[in-house]
Amino acid sequence: MRIATLKLSLSLLIVSLYPLSLTARPFVLILSQDDIKETAISSDDSPDSTHPDSPEWDEFGESDSPHKSEDELNPGSWRPILEPGVATPAAGSADPGAELEVRYSSCVSKMVAAASSGDARVMEEAAAEIEAAASEGHAHARSVLGFLYGMGMMRETNKAKAFLYHHFAAEGGNAESKMALAYTYSRQDMHDKAVKLYAELAEVAVNSFLISKDSPVIEPVRIHNGAEENKEALRKSRGEDDEDFQILEYQALKGNAAAMYKIGLFYYFGLRGLRRDHVKAMSWFMKAVDKGEPRSMELLGEIYARGAGVERNYTKALEWLTLASKQLLFSAYNGMGYLYVKGYGVDKKNYTKAKEYFEKAATNEDAGGRYNLGVMYLKGIGVKRDVKLACNYFILAANAGQPKAFYQLAKMFHTGVGLKKNLPMATALYKLVAERGPWSSLSRWALESYLKGDVGKAFLLYARMAELGYEVAQSNAAWILDKYGERSMCMGESEFCTDAERHQRAHSLWWQASEQGNEHAALLIGDAYYYGRGTERDYQRAAKAYMHAKSQSNAQAMFNLGYMHEHGQGLPFDLHLAKRYYDQALSIDSAAKLPVTLALASLWIRKNYANSFLVDLIDSLPEVYPKVEAWVEDVLLEEGNATILTLFVCLLTVLYLRERHRRHAAPAAGEVAVPHNPNEHGAPVPN
Repeated sequence: MRIATLKLSLSLLIVSLYPLSLTARPFVLILSQDDIKETAISSDDSPDSTHPDSPEWDEFGESDSPHKSEDELNPGSWRPILEPGVATPAAGSADPGAELEVRYSSCVSKMVAAASSGDARVMEEAAAEIEAAASEGHAHARSVLGFLYGMGMMRETNKAKAFLYHHFAAEGGNAESKMALAYTYSRQDMHDKAVKLYAELAEVAVNSFLISKDSPVIEPVRIHNGAEENKEALRKSRGEDDEDFQILEYQALKGNAAAMYKIGLFYYFGLRGLRRDHVKAMSWFMKAVDKGEPRSMELLGEIYARGAGVERNYTKALEWLTLASKQLLFSAYNGMGYLYVKGYGVDKKNYTKAKEYFEKAATNEDAGGRYNLGVMYLKGIGVKRDVKLACNYFILAANAGQPKAFYQLAKMFHTGVGLKKNLPMATALYKLVAERGPWSSLSRWALESYLKGDVGKAFLLYARMAELGYEVAQSNAAWILDKYGERSMCMGESEFCTDAERHQRAHSLWWQASEQGNEHAALLIGDAYYYGRGTERDYQRAAKAYMHAKSQSNAQAMFNLGYMHEHGQGLPFDLHLAKRYYDQALSIDSAAKLPVTLALASLWIRKNYANSFLVDLIDSLPEVYPKVEAWVEDVLLEEGNATILTLFVCLLTVLYLRERHRRHAAPAAGEVAVPHNPNEHGAPVPN
């Protein structure tokens, strides 16, 4: 099977790895013909790391080693502290390294507990212990100390020290510090350094996936929808307490095979707020296959092939995948093709059969099949090498959301194989994949803490993720600071954050989120500068933030820019530009009709009665309105006054209705008193 030649312009929508409701825009990659290399790689190319034959490109060259655990892929993970039932290092070991691990685990536990309770003294003790472990060269302690300096928690805010500690932690193998460094480099457009780190982290993430099927991502849930809590998303994340889950479980208990499969999926990957439980998951999968559910058969095949949660067994893997394919689940052919190309669970490698199975899957629009065909053509495995065709397959797979395809396209942009070298694009694509690595589990624990009402712990974990470059975590952490204030348990340099420190920290987090496409964050930054909330009033910076939100087609930002042009605040006084922005706001959001109509009326008055009292009246409204609003809130809406006001309004209403009734009754009575004149239309009555 071959794909038609690329058109002059290719549009590739990279499926977002996070929920995109409200704010974050989809990542869109536009490939033009200029991005595509016309010449294929020849056999004469030097055997460096950019060559498809190098080990770096050996997608089918995975070793037959046991599946690595999350802790092995993410050394220094907080999982043993945050997830009940996971063993933590035991004290009493003669090995200095092991003893240091115990101390590290203990001080991180103390730090998390202090965030929950809001105990600044305990937090300071934890920070001191972390610093002591870091001074002894413990890489993971250095990573946490970098986090404390970066956030200004129990240490002065010092980005230089934060960078330094993360640098040494990354050299010591701490993956989360590598994420923090990569994000720092990318923010500064140092793509040559960012791309190397993100490439390494993306490879770790890919190695945590199943053999050929896309593993469901642990979605970082956006806990707010702007001004309010995102109740619908939070409801769906309550695990076994969620009503929808309980209904699904009831259906499964009644014998619904599809419900059994879904529950098994939730438990296996730890989705929808559930704790991962491979035993429960396997039990539900087995019940589902007894009912003939093909997706459970396929997933069991993937699990046995990967050895994730069970002992690796390629023979069983092939059996389950074959059963699923016989149920016309075409994606199962992809897993079968993988086993044949590797020679696992079969007599020997068979590239012809593997290609046949990949094509069956790809013909039925399976992203994994298209991806694996791309790998075969890229490497020339059983087929003639064709890098351009491989690129086409990767694009189709990426369009369907296959993260390994993002990874291969990132490699192509990184190395210039098949696509022209483009480090910014490679960095962005690697980042998308890297954010699906095992460190993303922090989001599950943060959400779980938030749902339990432990706002301090939730903020600490979201702040840690924010440092790693997760936009949703940056947004959530900032929202917690703004929404909960002192209850956020925000720790400053030596004690709880002052209001100014909290506003500044929220401001920094919102700004980082806005840089990554969060238009609501950009609006909040603009408002902060415009009104002087948590920072000095600066109309020019406000305009810059609104322009950033406007670039994402945000109607509110366009309206605000129109207002600033109308009044010459931070932008040149220009009524024509003001009208253009108002019109654009209305064209994007019909809900803006009333404010835009009023704004256009203001523009008309300002243009036709430039020096009249009407313009002065309009300009005075921003000063008058807050005073009226404060009077209504402080006087009218005060509990006792509100009651009196309500009674007064009711009395006025009764009096008005009575007076209205009296006035209508008087004419009616007059009409009845006048006798009917039979000669009304006849001749005058004689004397």
